[in-house]
Amino acid sequence: MRYTLFGRTGLRVSELALGAMTFGEDWGWGASEAESARLFETFAEAGGTFVDTADQYTDGSSERILGRLLKGRRDAFVVATKYTCSSSATDLNAGGSHRKNLVTSLEGSLRRLDTDHVDILYVHARDVLTPVEETMRALDDQVRAGKVLYVAVSDWPAWEIAQADTLARLRGWTPFAGVQLRLNLLERTPERELLPMAAALDLGVVAFGALAEGRLTGKYLRGETGRLDTFDWGGGHDRTAEIYAEVAAVAEEGGWSPAQVAIAWLRTRPGTVVPLIGARTEEQLRTNIAALEVGLSADQVRRLDEVSRIDLGFPHDFLAAPVVREAVYGPRWREVDDRRTTARPPFAG
Repeated sequence: MRYTLFGRTGLRVSELALGAMTFGEDWGWGASEAESARLFETFAEAGGTFVDTADQYTDGSSERILGRLLKGRRDAFVVATKYTCSSSATDLNAGGSHRKNLVTSLEGSLRRLDTDHVDILYVHARDVLTPVEETMRALDDQVRAGKVLYVAVSDWPAWEIAQADTLARLRGWTPFAGVQLRLNLLERTPERELLPMAAALDLGVVAFGALAEGRLTGKYLRGETGRLDTFDWGGGHDRTAEIYAEVAAVAEEGGWSPAQVAIAWLRTRPGTVVPLIGARTEEQLRTNIAALEVGLSADQVRRLDEVSRIDLGFPHDFLAAPVVREAVYGPRWREVDDRRTTARPPFAG
């Protein structure tokens, strides 16, 4: 395991993050506490330090189990948790990104994790009822109180992340350090707005759904069952079988598993992209960690990129057209190299 910096901060995180949403059996498909301990130790033995959970994962069991596993070695790990999702069917204020839910949820997370602070706190989803000003100021208060070290965001549209981050910078509040988003060979739509935004703001990207709930392992095409049967994020791709066939072909060429190829592809993305790997068994986790040993050739990356390519849509495809580029930049635009735009249109690609 090697390490990378989390966005524009000096925080060192492992190049893979361990997703703890599988810690606990409350939702009917997770790992027992004993198996969760084996998963955590396997990750730690490989050099992993970045662990991701949330206040509502497995009804709080994920944080409680993780808190017990961190006992006596808390500072050796970067612990990320989240707030926003509702914890009550009757209390209207038990969900959302407003100040009241932030304080209540964070205090609950600290108790379950048995710690006095979390390293990274994500706003788990966009709450359109709460102004971004309230959310960003409330987050900054928790940073100043020492209960949160860095703040990040998940499941927001790019324009609102940019708005919130800019607002925080202008007012001297704590800006976002990273963004968590769904990214895999079957879900590349973040390339339209979210990834260019992350590159422009220098946010660390944590990619969840690396295996698309197992779709990229091929198990569902073989008629096997899995978490997707009871917990489906949606999405998918109208070329799923075609994309998987290319993944399988690349895997066969290198003597790897399709899962390893899918994770290795994520690690070829521009900027800081940390794949978030989850597993229910130790064998699955060891297979996923072994993706670090996969060295995809330039041709293999090109093939995977091509088979899974999406249309960026307006205005990106429009601005990328040579005739429009010439109209905007003049006839000598091909002579300009802008290395800042490796992950952003119009010069990228």
